[in-house]
Amino acid sequence: MIKTLKVAGAALGLALPFAMPSSAQAADNALVQQGAYLAKLGDCVACHSAPKGKPFAGGLPMSTPMGKIYSTNITPDPDTGIGRYTEEDFARALREGVARDGHNLYPAMPYPSYAKVKDDDVKALYAFFMNGVAPVQQANRASDIPWPLNMRWPLALWNVVFLEKGVYQDKTGKDVAWNRGAYIVQGLGHCGSCHTPRGIAFQEKALDESGSAYLTGAPLDGWFAANLTQEQNVGLGRWSEADLAAFLKTGANAHASAFGSMTSVINNSTQATNDTDIAAMTSYLRSLPAAGGTGAPPYSYDAQATRVSLTRPANDAGARVYTEYCMHCHGVDGRGFAPMLAPLAGNPNVLEHDASSLINVTLNGTGDLVIQGIPAPYPMPNYAPVLNDRQIADVLTFVRAGWNNGAPAVSADEVAKLRKSTQAAR
Repeated sequence: MIKTLKVAGAALGLALPFAMPSSAQAADNALVQQGAYLAKLGDCVACHSAPKGKPFAGGLPMSTPMGKIYSTNITPDPDTGIGRYTEEDFARALREGVARDGHNLYPAMPYPSYAKVKDDDVKALYAFFMNGVAPVQQANRASDIPWPLNMRWPLALWNVVFLEKGVYQDKTGKDVAWNRGAYIVQGLGHCGSCHTPRGIAFQEKALDESGSAYLTGAPLDGWFAANLTQEQNVGLGRWSEADLAAFLKTGANAHASAFGSMTSVINNSTQATNDTDIAAMTSYLRSLPAAGGTGAPPYSYDAQATRVSLTRPANDAGARVYTEYCMHCHGVDGRGFAPMLAPLAGNPNVLEHDASSLINVTLNGTGDLVIQGIPAPYPMPNYAPVLNDRQIADVLTFVRAGWNNGAPAVSADEVAKLRKSTQAAR
């Protein structure tokens, strides 16, 4: 009977419910799936989704020196999203930072990185956002930047000076994995947007490894995005390939754990990256020469002086706080219980001259790492309601000096300043 219906349907030109999809449909579906993967490589959902908001509908606040801006709706809604964008409109916005109506986007949208995205990947991304994302009718929110600073026309001049047009070109003398890793890190991964210091015009000081500032670390929204070069103390110089791969897939390894906005990157992007691309990113990052850092001698673990301090904590204000609030997770030896609980001894974030991340994570804790749907069992709690500025400064000074870390002290004024700014941002 089913065979008879199939024959009859074919004779009459009918599309029966159980008809096989056409090759064109299969190709379209494959393109959408490829675009979905690329959107995860770019972590698009993290910036274009507000807390408790719908995916890609925008509204996430982002701090700039001039005031807050809000990410835009990139769902295919025709009135408030990008539903009326052609593929050419989409490519222009992605690579050049110019919206369909001609207004310039702020470079908080990492189009200087996305300028490197190749045509085939732009096509796949467009297919995904038009056919794989649910439309959401949600109007975009205007920035909080006051007039005349909110005028957009100067951004066109900014682009002339700082935007390097042209898709990524493979480097001769480098293998396939290195070039793939460079393409992801420099392009869709837009790692430099957070991890490269910016100049006076908010431009990244380098867009690839040809610049000495590239991926040497940078302050960002009350955090310090870590150095990703092979610098031995504050960078990745002591990390093996397996260490780096583990961090990208799970947000933790023997050296450090993710916090701040990197938590979102792990949750939404890198854990979904396939093993081939993880290996490629690792190959590229491990090729970057040591740069930045503090100029201190290579770290060498030594717990003796710290152990003595912890046996007599009454003599050290920082040791007193550490024994009461920190030692049960991070240990007398400072090595924690990695990767479940982060080490403090030799941790690149502890050794970094800029203590913003340590202050921020102590004050405010960090969001859960959620790997394959399972939240991390021991997230860093927030101590802002429990410890005052002096206590936090004391314990962080103790940690930064302990186990031969040799990093500078933290002042109560630094803590107070970050407490105020992070509370205002909530």
